[in-house]
Amino acid sequence: MAAIEKVKVVVLGDSGVGKTSLTHLIAHGRVLVSPTWTVGCAAEVKLHEYRQGTQQQNTFFVEFWDVGGSQGHRNTRNVFYQPAHGIILVHDLTNRKSQVNLQKWLSEILNSDNPTLQHIDIDPEQFLGSTQIPILVIGTKFDLAEEKQRRGQYRRLASSIAEQCGADELFVNCHQARSLGPGTSNSVKLTRFFDKVIERRYYSRGSPFPERRAHAHAHTHAHAHAHVTSHLSHLAAPSTPAQGARTQQYLSPRFYRMDN
Repeated sequence: MAAIEKVKVVVLGDSGVGKTSLTHLIAHGRVLVSPTWTVGCAAEVKLHEYRQGTQQQNTFFVEFWDVGGSQGHRNTRNVFYQPAHGIILVHDLTNRKSQVNLQKWLSEILNSDNPTLQHIDIDPEQFLGSTQIPILVIGTKFDLAEEKQRRGQYRRLASSIAEQCGADELFVNCHQARSLGPGTSNSVKLTRFFDKVIERRYYSRGSPFPERRAHAHAHTHAHAHAHVTSHLSHLAAPSTPAQGARTQQYLSPRFYRMDN
């Protein structure tokens, strides 16, 4: 039996936003009854049909690395970031601070090999426009947000990091499996994101980093830009299964086997 190739998607966001429930729902299609706090990192795996229904259809494993959001582990969790082929940023729709903090999470993963730069704010339009590492933004607790909206206690932020990055954004109730049910807009966006991650990892033939934008920035941002672009060249470098390239080695969940 031929080995199934895999991609790694890192799931980031503040502690308590529901990352564990979300990754379980995505991976298994059912609600996690008793979620627990993630210490360090937890992994889930799902099979995904790339470009399903076309001549290019192929089966891949998608690994979800659910990274614990506790500030106490900030100095050690960067070991889970490399290699990252895609990023899911998760925030709680009833907690605006968790949405604002996605900027910090993005900075943390992009600067994971140089902690001294992790305090620098990332300009999504500049940095992600040049690196093109696939990103998906997911807002959880949609049911509670709708209830607050009905009471006039909730209003979405006018601008989100998804809009700045040009990324898709989903609103999910992790207590309802139909929130990601087949045929829903959320399911379509998820499929599109996984296809993009796989496309980027295995089928991209050109340079992964188009020419940087020409507009000038302060010296600190210019230095961070050069650093991030260099870092992501090995964080999300593409290869092609047909060429027999071997995936980079990292810890795989015990409940499936891959020959690396």
